[in-house]
Amino acid sequence: MKLIYFSLGYSTHDYRFLKAISDGGHETFFVQLEGNARQIEDRPVPENVTQVHWRGGRKRFQWRDLPSLTFDFRRLTREIKPDLVHAGPIQTCAFIAVLAGASPILTMSWGFDLMDDAHKNKWWEWVTRYVLRHTDFFTSDANVTNDKAVAYGMNPEKTIVFPWGVDLEHFTKKEESDALSLSKGKESDGFVLFCNRAWETRYGVDVLARAFVKVAQKRDDVRLLLLSGGSQGAKLRKILQSGGAEEYVTFGGQISQTDLPRWYHMADLYISPSHVDGSSVSLMEALACGLPCLVSDIPANKEWVFENENGWLFRDGDADQLAEKILAAMNQREKLPEIGEAARRSAEMRADWKKNAAALMKVYNQMSLRGR
Repeated sequence: MKLIYFSLGYSTHDYRFLKAISDGGHETFFVQLEGNARQIEDRPVPENVTQVHWRGGRKRFQWRDLPSLTFDFRRLTREIKPDLVHAGPIQTCAFIAVLAGASPILTMSWGFDLMDDAHKNKWWEWVTRYVLRHTDFFTSDANVTNDKAVAYGMNPEKTIVFPWGVDLEHFTKKEESDALSLSKGKESDGFVLFCNRAWETRYGVDVLARAFVKVAQKRDDVRLLLLSGGSQGAKLRKILQSGGAEEYVTFGGQISQTDLPRWYHMADLYISPSHVDGSSVSLMEALACGLPCLVSDIPANKEWVFENENGWLFRDGDADQLAEKILAAMNQREKLPEIGEAARRSAEMRADWKKNAAALMKVYNQMSLRGR
């Protein structure tokens, strides 16, 4: 099958989808909407994938560019003559594909497009409905996003839910030799928290920062590994500095997929304070590494984390309860290995990328047969 894979940028998720598609024997053309601002994958585009040069792919998407991008995407489809266009997020890539008359279209939600962007204003709501009503098949990584799509007009009989999953051979439980202490001048056997969510409003890392200050004021053996970056950087540092907790924090920046498991292995507890999510890949990575997880009680997280089984939940946005839950985990450290074992089992049951990617290949084949 010949297909176009149309995405915002080139992330780790895009790499994995492109590789799975090309490994499946499909002739794949990669169309990127935005420029290097979203180029967060350090591996080259997989072999046998053709990266298409077009009017897009040079800068951030702006609505004023919609007509020219639509006309040029129509040109691409006429030249490439794909059997399928796989496009997402909904309000950008999929919208352009629909306006360009591409067919058939598999629209893929990225979570934030339905859980956050769709509610921005009436225009974004209209675009969401328009795209889903003109979509041949829809896929998402969580039941909550699938339900949202149906509510916006997607035919429920033409949807599939599968978590994007992780490489369970790469993200594994730590060996004793991997354990690494990151003392910040205090005790060397501190309790280590880990978070690698982007420093943007929707991911709630400021909630974690406020909670961490409260914990650090009560326990001097707590540490925080904070990866990633984003527009809230100054705000986070101000919270930590004013609370006297910055010395207990290690800022790791952006970490490659190759090195990422080692950082999970340094931690005792994974934390995701996100306000908006589908099935979070970083959460699945933490589970696969056998790391107990403490996450906000948003619907998508509740599909993965079960209280006192493989982790704990806290009220979304509640820094006080998050601090209480961290302290509770610290006070039952002897129970964490058991929780970690359950975390790994849950990843093995539902988050195996190889199995989940096969589900996408089945959808491709079904859509190909229908199109004949």
